[in-house]
Amino acid sequence: MICRKARPPVPGHRSLRRLLGLVTLAFLGLSGPVFAQQTQSEEEERRAQVLKELPANAAKRIFGASPRPVSMEARAIGSFARGCLAGAIALPINGETWQVMRLSRNRIWGHPDLIRVVERIAKAAPREANWPGLLVGDISQPRGGPMLTGHASHQIGLDADIWLTPMPDRRLTRDERENMPAANIARRDWMDVDPAVYSRAHLAIVRLAARQPEVSRIFVNPAIKVAFCRDAGADRAWLAKVRPMWGHNFHFHIRIACPKGDATCVDQPLPQDGDGCGEELQDWLKKQYAALVKPKPPADPHAKPKPQPRPRHWTLDDLPAECREVALAK
Repeated sequence: MICRKARPPVPGHRSLRRLLGLVTLAFLGLSGPVFAQQTQSEEEERRAQVLKELPANAAKRIFGASPRPVSMEARAIGSFARGCLAGAIALPINGETWQVMRLSRNRIWGHPDLIRVVERIAKAAPREANWPGLLVGDISQPRGGPMLTGHASHQIGLDADIWLTPMPDRRLTRDERENMPAANIARRDWMDVDPAVYSRAHLAIVRLAARQPEVSRIFVNPAIKVAFCRDAGADRAWLAKVRPMWGHNFHFHIRIACPKGDATCVDQPLPQDGDGCGEELQDWLKKQYAALVKPKPPADPHAKPKPQPRPRHWTLDDLPAECREVALAK
């Protein structure tokens, strides 16, 4: 595909694309492409609105209100998008080669195996990827489980978001961690990367993460996968783990496999389509373009609005049985 020089945004179009994208992504139960850009005040407003609509027994409310992990043996319980986490540990908010962002969300918790992988990638990043350090976004809540805002996955402590913005050479302030915007790597037509933002260092840091043996998948925006497929060269084995997914234009999403011997964890089969640069990627690009860029036909002013079913919120009964003990433990 031909890379065109990024044009300045047309006033109003960005908001329209954002709205269309969020509507589509909300339908799919996935975090929207602007999620990493949420400021602290916007996040607090979203959480307050969600809490107003949730019944008292909603799993989101129960897990979202747990400020601390449960003191149990570390276990990833259930599947990535329907489960919980026992024995979580926190990623230290500061390391020599990482800093944690959006601290007010309290999503710095993960299975010990995942925390070790994130720290290992961070320590190797300057040497092996020419990447000064990681800005780490959401991992999981203290006890995992469904989140009040943002993610359908990240429920069992095996997922972590890494910003596609390299770590600055100084310690960020609390306010910066809450409100600093991340870099959008996608071009404004969502078909390729923005050449003014993207560099080979982005490929190198994702490749470093994909080469970790525990990592089973990495999600990036389809536009970013296009660039990786083009720029990877002859060394392409790692591309099989890098999958296109809505959003993920501000960060890449690491997912590790279920820890060995953890019978309560439900894993995913490994991808079987080689480097993933073929039909699946083209399908994602078409869907993304249709949702975020392609003009929509004008609405019929005489059409009656279709009634929307009331959302059904998961309760603890919808999660694996062990999650009740995790959620209600003192």
